[in-house]
Amino acid sequence: MIQFIINLGKVILEKDPATRSLTEAILFSPGLKAQVYHRLAHHLYNNGHFFFARLLSHRSRRETGIEIHPGAVIGRGLFIDHGMGVVIGQTAIVGNDVTLFHGVTLGGVGGDQKAKRHPTVEDGAMIGAGAKILGNVTIGKEAKIGANAVVLKDVPAYSTAVGVPARIIKEKEKAYLYVI
Repeated sequence: MIQFIINLGKVILEKDPATRSLTEAILFSPGLKAQVYHRLAHHLYNNGHFFFARLLSHRSRRETGIEIHPGAVIGRGLFIDHGMGVVIGQTAIVGNDVTLFHGVTLGGVGGDQKAKRHPTVEDGAMIGAGAKILGNVTIGKEAKIGANAVVLKDVPAYSTAVGVPARIIKEKEKAYLYVI
């Protein structure tokens, strides 16, 4: 756990220009604190201790303003900037090196408890402040979602989506390798 905290502190120090030291990142980042709570809650959740997992999750929400359901799967290097109002739902999957700004919702659609109801965010994606990603959609690798966008459909890798409902405004051309 100590190595996890140090590594996440380094991610914060790298991505947040307002953070001046590793100590400051570790002591004062609500995103780091929420992820530490989530790791503990996720472990409890995966071992069938649902009540205690939710209890820990709610304590984290109260202390940080960030709500991460204990069932959500979070990759390494998640950077939550400012964090207040971030919600990550039960069946959400967040890849490695993802950036979420304040007010982001990775929310569910539908009531089937056994279905995947929340988004999958692939590695390196960035989701702007106030964006709402709703349902079982995929945000592709290194995609960018603009502030306050409402995403209801998949966003391809390396694309940029904005608006309500979100639409693709920039899509990286596929690179082709020619062998001679």
